[in-house]
Amino acid sequence: MSADDVARSATALARGAHSLDDLKAALASFEGCALKATAKSLCFSDGNPQARIMLVGEAPGADEDRLGLPFVGVSGQLLDRMLLAIGLSRASDVYIANIVPWRPPGNRTPTTQEMMICKPFIERQIELAAPDILVTVGGPSSQALLGVPGIMAARGKWREYQVGGRAIPALPTLHPAYLLRNPIAKRQSWIDLRNLRQAFDALPPRG
Repeated sequence: MSADDVARSATALARGAHSLDDLKAALASFEGCALKATAKSLCFSDGNPQARIMLVGEAPGADEDRLGLPFVGVSGQLLDRMLLAIGLSRASDVYIANIVPWRPPGNRTPTTQEMMICKPFIERQIELAAPDILVTVGGPSSQALLGVPGIMAARGKWREYQVGGRAIPALPTLHPAYLLRNPIAKRQSWIDLRNLRQAFDALPPRG
């Protein structure tokens, strides 16, 4: 299939899904991304699908591939601690996914083409989950979804993500894996986390 054919196929499959379960099944049937052939698992989501906050990272790593869940390795454990520090939990307060649901070999960053192929699915996933706040975790997801050129300049600055006729407040922030390599940047992440908590507290009750 040509790249255009793959893109059309991904878009059609994603748009045809009317629930998150439908979307997961559509992704499982999708053969247009070569990463599927080398990955062990489809890492679709974790957390609470009804949560008001949705976090989107870039791609699974080895632990995620083994367990079939996003953000469960060392960086995922740091993410859990970061959420706990602002009184949020993975189980109840956030819904978690990745731009690319299959692990790239060697834990490399997914290519632009791989992210573009998978983008219709994450866009539909965001639309179906209908969060009130979107957090893009790391540079690749922030660039793919929000079009920001660099995460260091973009982090902590609220934007709007348009999907399904809605404008969702979106906050780019640093990836926990980056914080593990650069602990000094945790100070910047803490500012982002406090901003996230303030925005969460300001949300009106759901009707």
